[in-house]
Amino acid sequence: MEKKTCLYDRHVALGALMSPFGGFIMPIQYSNITDEHNAVRQHCGVFDVSHMGEVRITGPDAEKYVQHIFTNDVAGVPVGQIYYGMMLYPNGGTVDDLLVYKMGENDFFLVINAANIDKDVAWMKEHTTGFDIKLDHQSDFYGQLAVQGPEAEKVVEEVLGIPCSELKFYTAKVVGDIIISRTGYTGEDGFEIYGSHEFTQKSWDKLIESGRCKPCGLGCRDTLRFEVGLPLYGDELSADISPVMAGLSMFCKLDKEEFIGKEALAEQKANGVAQKLVGIELADKAIPRHGYAVLNTDGEVVGEVTTGYHCLSVDKSVCMALVKTEYAKLDTPLAVQIRKKVFPGVVVKKKFYDKHYHK
Repeated sequence: MEKKTCLYDRHVALGALMSPFGGFIMPIQYSNITDEHNAVRQHCGVFDVSHMGEVRITGPDAEKYVQHIFTNDVAGVPVGQIYYGMMLYPNGGTVDDLLVYKMGENDFFLVINAANIDKDVAWMKEHTTGFDIKLDHQSDFYGQLAVQGPEAEKVVEEVLGIPCSELKFYTAKVVGDIIISRTGYTGEDGFEIYGSHEFTQKSWDKLIESGRCKPCGLGCRDTLRFEVGLPLYGDELSADISPVMAGLSMFCKLDKEEFIGKEALAEQKANGVAQKLVGIELADKAIPRHGYAVLNTDGEVVGEVTTGYHCLSVDKSVCMALVKTEYAKLDTPLAVQIRKKVFPGVVVKKKFYDKHYHK
């Protein structure tokens, strides 16, 4: 049975199209995906992301433990810093991608994907042996809002009354009982705010009533993240897709002393991988979808689409696809089979639209 976030009744009252996602009933769209997408690119939108999971790691060995399960390097980083990275299986496959917030000395706040919460928490608990830590699963306590777009800073400060202008990209701070970070999943400037269910409900109401922040569903969240090349677990990362295959090696610090999956990644970096994630731009306006076959010029299947859309911000039909490595070079001609027709294309960079983060 799907769960509901603390904002479920508000989504229904706004007439949102609701659908299962990651074990929750979530809003896919309110008006339409294009309007919501453009609102975030041009002005400001708010997303209910309360379905995401949160885990707090504290205790004398908290940093050592996070270093063990996480691919990025958090050793000695300043309080308030945030890092993106992955948890890996020993073979290099991806358990999940996540954010790690350093909240204090030996105090870390981990944000994980909704569909993976149970699996991730079980994985973390399985690897606590020998570490003097407390692992506190806090997903049921927190609601989470993502306020995104070029006007997000003004909206958060003026509508919610939360000072945030001093926050740099990928940093966070505590304000009373909430956590606010300058992060997001849209390629625009924005903030993610974690608080109690009551705080999240009141903040949502203020944002919507202000008229300065458009409610946005998971439909445009996907189009926004896709066109700036951000991966989605289950599409561009999975137990079968390593960070090396996905082009995310920069978030895996092989010069760290150790982390689960390090040896496998080192071997992949040294000897290469059979498949790599690429961007493909089609010549026509057809829309490639997840799972569609990618063909070479001889008509042989050499991969498959992970995510595809008509890219709203640049008016092109594009996709990300996992293909055999020999076809991963830029400008390589490939094609996508969409139902019974084959549409030619070419390998391009995975970032189809430039990010506009606040540095």
